[in-house]
Amino acid sequence: MITKSKMTAELENILPKKNILSAVEECYVYSQDGTNDIESDVIPDVVVFPETVEEVQSIMRFANAHKIPVVARGAGTNLVGACITSRGGIVINFTKMDNILEINKTNMTVRVQAGVVVGKLQEKVSEMGLFFPPDPSNLKVSTIGGAIAQSAGGPKTFKYGTTKDYVLGLKVVLADGTLMETGTNTIKNATGYHLEQLFIGSEGTLGIVVEAVLKLIPKPETTQVVMAYFNSVDEATNSVTSMIDKNIYPSTIDFMNKNTLQTVEKFYPCGLLTNKEAALIIEVDGFKISMETQIMRLETVLRLSGATDIIIANTSEEQEKIWTGRRASFGATAKLSPDVVTNDMIVPRENISKLVSGISEICDRHGLVVSIVGHIGDGNIHPQIALDLNNENEVKNYENVKKEFYDLTLRLGGTLSAEHGIGLEKKEYFARAVDSVALEYMKKMKQMFDPDNILNPDKIFDVEG
Repeated sequence: MITKSKMTAELENILPKKNILSAVEECYVYSQDGTNDIESDVIPDVVVFPETVEEVQSIMRFANAHKIPVVARGAGTNLVGACITSRGGIVINFTKMDNILEINKTNMTVRVQAGVVVGKLQEKVSEMGLFFPPDPSNLKVSTIGGAIAQSAGGPKTFKYGTTKDYVLGLKVVLADGTLMETGTNTIKNATGYHLEQLFIGSEGTLGIVVEAVLKLIPKPETTQVVMAYFNSVDEATNSVTSMIDKNIYPSTIDFMNKNTLQTVEKFYPCGLLTNKEAALIIEVDGFKISMETQIMRLETVLRLSGATDIIIANTSEEQEKIWTGRRASFGATAKLSPDVVTNDMIVPRENISKLVSGISEICDRHGLVVSIVGHIGDGNIHPQIALDLNNENEVKNYENVKKEFYDLTLRLGGTLSAEHGIGLEKKEYFARAVDSVALEYMKKMKQMFDPDNILNPDKIFDVEG
């Protein structure tokens, strides 16, 4: 095995010294990610900041020659341990590859480097009347490369889909440093295998995305936000089906349970009604001329579905106030205990009520406080659990809770993750959630693309190497 000093010296032949970190204190920062309940004992040997595709290729040729593990990293905000360094090696950080290379308004496409921040991309294309809908909650720091690696989603999935629905083409550096270009610059493509989809959600285990061509759509002329409160979770969830039956198609339908409403209002007062069992945040968009009709029909459906209180945000400030309350749920829950952990299960929409009530019952039985939020329009629920990770009993209870969450989700016809990924956090449950033949072929693909298992090893599932 090559020594750390030799590794650093060799990398200095590829990159400027200022783009290489090797001190233990510097590298420690890059051994962790946003996952609270997993702590790595293994620090990367070196952290590098390439600025070109060619530099990434050279790094991978060097790593491949010496069988050095490599972890690609965007903002490190993922919540499943997807970029924790379990074997040391090299971390490739993409913060210096953050250029928007081309926006084509005619074709409604954008070409970007992997380190481009999602929120900044949205702002830039918005100036041209275009729209990139995927909006993970951490979009102000989340990078396109990370969003592709984790197949990120967000609240607007209900109407617009997730990251995977907007990737037209990729440039990917493979384990041996080879550059693969897959996909096209066109909206439609029926030419061979869609290999770009293979890399989406692969968490950097098959190749490293360095550039992407993304589809854009016209920016909606206007948006409006409605907040509806209900006396039961069933009424709230059933209202979604009623909306669809009446041809109402919101861009976002988000959910907050009673404990979330109370927790947020306690720590970040924003006028939430804390005596209700559930609330929906519904965003509709489209032409200004259609807004009055959409809101009127939506309000009628919500009333018939059991909504007790309906708040219509008529200004951007009022809309932002509602969304601030929703986005504050994780931070507010963190104030209940020293730590907070979150998850993201998804079930068919018809089973949302069963999942929400089941999550509450499981946490109550194990003595853990939970705030439940989620993108209810697509069946994706995020339980946020407050606990003390230094308390062995609470950690044990959480491990039991997590297992029961997954058992319940799978019984309800759902799966382990909608938008966070698998990483280290859910790896031990992965085989239960996918077909055994499919898993066998996933492992074969991993061995084909990365025969020495140097690309983000130990994530998703175990392979030899």
